[in-house]
Amino acid sequence: MAIAILNIYLVLLFLLVHFRVVRFNLFWKVSPAIVMVLVLLGLLIPMGWGAPQGAALVVRNAVSIVPDVAGEVTDVPVVANVPLRSGDVLFKIDPTPYAAQVKAINAQFKLAKTRLGQMTELYEKDAGRGFDVEQRQSEADQLSGQLEAAQWNLDKTTVRAPADGYVTNLALRKGARVSSLPLSPVMAFIDTSSTIIGVEINQIDARYVAPGQEVEATFKFAPGQIFTGKVESVLQAIAPGQTQTSGTAVLPRAIEAAPFVVRVRLDDADFARRLPAGSAGTAAIYTDHVKPAHIVRRVVLRQLAILNYVNPF
Repeated sequence: MAIAILNIYLVLLFLLVHFRVVRFNLFWKVSPAIVMVLVLLGLLIPMGWGAPQGAALVVRNAVSIVPDVAGEVTDVPVVANVPLRSGDVLFKIDPTPYAAQVKAINAQFKLAKTRLGQMTELYEKDAGRGFDVEQRQSEADQLSGQLEAAQWNLDKTTVRAPADGYVTNLALRKGARVSSLPLSPVMAFIDTSSTIIGVEINQIDARYVAPGQEVEATFKFAPGQIFTGKVESVLQAIAPGQTQTSGTAVLPRAIEAAPFVVRVRLDDADFARRLPAGSAGTAAIYTDHVKPAHIVRRVVLRQLAILNYVNPF
């Protein structure tokens, strides 16, 4: 952009000298250098914090699907990379042992309620003990809780989508045996109910970024297009600043000024939902400072949007 501005100035200067509007004296000979210094110090360098620009990335939450009960898979109706609604069936586990458990506990529960009724009737007629009533009541309450747990296990033999999204890299098939171990997920579910767009901004340029500021973004997925949005938040922590509990002393390491991450929301919600996870692009944030630089940044961003047609990186 600095070169483009300087070239425009040189063309104007040539025309002014050619048509004898100005005399080509020493001042006009050194004026291009003066203009370059003024543009750099007064516009382009302040543009870094007045309208910072950085790489943008679309991220989606991934849920590792682990069934709550173990068993043999009897059906996998889901298709990979096909949109699903919250509650749609992902796969089913053989319910036979869990249904049998519900049936057995239910029979015991009915018998316990019958005995409780009999003991209560005898107690009311002064022919039984209050202790026997309390004991039967306790047995009935325990079986009621066991029945609820068994019914819950039976219901969990049908695994459903936790949110709107899709399953990717599907390898689960009918006949496979799954377990409820947390370290043994059986499929990856991509949650599309919300779209996270993060923009990396250099620390030196992030000082004036605040929620609610205007954002413009362009993506490789949609070359030549500019999408508007707003800043949602500036993440208050990045990995280099994180500490974890350990039994070792502080390990010195090279300190680098890693970029901060700014979360943005696009105004076009439909397009945001269509963006695949991992979509990359460039975004500019227009702060309340150095507003004349916003015009230059808008021009630069639109140039990048056009270059997305031919630049794969």
